Amino acid sequence: MVDTTVQSETDELDVPVERRPRHIAVIMDGNGRWAQRQNLPRIEGHRHGVASVRRTTEECARLGVEQLTLYCLSSENWKRPALELDFLMHLLEQYMIEERRTIMDQNIRVEVVGRRDGIPASVLAQIDKTIELSRSNTGMRLCLAINYGARRELVDAVRHIARAVSDGKLTADDIDEQTVSDALYTAQMPDPDLVIRTAGEMRVSNFLLWQISYAEIWVTERCWPDFREADLHAAIRDFAARDRRFGGLNR
Repeated sequence: MVDTTVQSETDELDVPVERRPRHIAVIMDGNGRWAQRQNLPRIEGHRHGVASVRRTTEECARLGVEQLTLYCLSSENWKRPALELDFLMHLLEQYMIEERRTIMDQNIRVEVVGRRDGIPASVLAQIDKTIELSRSNTGMRLCLAINYGARRELVDAVRHIARAVSDGKLTADDIDEQTVSDALYTAQMPDPDLVIRTAGEMRVSNFLLWQISYAEIWVTERCWPDFREADLHAAIRDFAARDRRFGGLNR
C-alpha cells in the first residue's frame, strides 16, 4: 500500500498493543533523491537520513516495538562512487560512537547482520564495541543490516547446512524450514511483521527474502530524510487494520 496522507506529528498512536507489529523492518530509500531535490550533494541526503534513523529508533523504543531492523547498506551498494561509500562508512562509525549514550539510556540492544568483508577495520571496531556494550540490554533490539544481501545470506545458510550434513551432524531428511531459519544471520530473531519502504519504490531489494514471507508491506512516497514519527504511526495504524490470515481463512 502506498500512503499519501499522513496525520499530524502531534497525533498519538491509538492502536492496542496486541495489534501492533512486534518487529518492524525498514528499507530506508531516497537519501540521494532528497538531496537532489534540495540541490545538495548526495552525501547530505545520507547525513540527514541519520536524523531519521535516530527519530525512528527512539519512537519504536518508546512504543514498545520488540525489534527494529534497518537496511543500512546492501551488498549491491558497493557499486556506488568511492567518495559516497567513504562518507557512508564515516557516518556509520560516527553513529556507533555518538549514539551509544542514547542506546544505553534507552536499554536498546544493538545487533548487526551482513558480511564483514569490505567494511574498514575502524568501523568494525566501533560496531563491535557498541554491540558488546549493549549486549545485556533488555529493551528493543536494533538490528542493522550492513553489507547485507538476502541471496548472500541464503548462500551462507546453505553452506552452513551442507557442512553440517558433510560432518554427519544432519541428514538431508533432517532439513526443514526451522533448519534454514536457524542457519540465517537472523537466527533467534522474530520474522518482521511489517516492512516499511520509503521513496515510493515497490520492491524489496534483496532484503530479508526468507524472513518477510508473510510480512505486511507499507510504502510511502516520502524520502527517508523526511520520514517522521507521524509516518511511523500511520504505518502501524495501517498494519493494525489489516486482516493477516497467513494463507488460511479467518472464521
